[in-house]
Amino acid sequence: MKQVLSHTLAREEEKEPQQIDCNKLAIIMRGLPGSGKSYWIDEFLRTKGIDIAINTRNKGVFSTDSFFYDGKRYRFDSKKLSEYHQRNLTGFIQALSTFEPIVICDNTNLAHWEFMAYETAAKALGYQVRIVLIGEPKESAHQALCAERNSHNVPLAQIQRMAKQFEAF
Repeated sequence: MKQVLSHTLAREEEKEPQQIDCNKLAIIMRGLPGSGKSYWIDEFLRTKGIDIAINTRNKGVFSTDSFFYDGKRYRFDSKKLSEYHQRNLTGFIQALSTFEPIVICDNTNLAHWEFMAYETAAKALGYQVRIVLIGEPKESAHQALCAERNSHNVPLAQIQRMAKQFEAF
């Protein structure tokens, strides 16, 4: 799989996954479904060694989507979305409070308000925060690619609606 365009936003230059320091690091992923957020995380963790990768996978990666799985089957329920976002944030903050070295929020985070609580909590607990945007949500070619390859069967029309909500910095 070809690596997608990634941006690290924090008023600093673009960095590849292996170039990011990992001492009390909070990463907030941003991007459309199917953009490659989870792939970027996998590549990033691959560069950190087996112990860090396993520990972060087990204790440091938080995705609201994970709450929609019933075994291996994904079952989205819009009525549960708010509750699951809150549970995801709670887990993220708990990981920060136990000083996990790397804590990652793997949600779409298209608008600033969607990740503001994650960013605020991480900064309050002394973490450096890196916001990583995967792809260009406003580009129609990127939207089509995301619709084609997302793992939750989100249709193009929905991805286009989501892209309209994207807030750049």
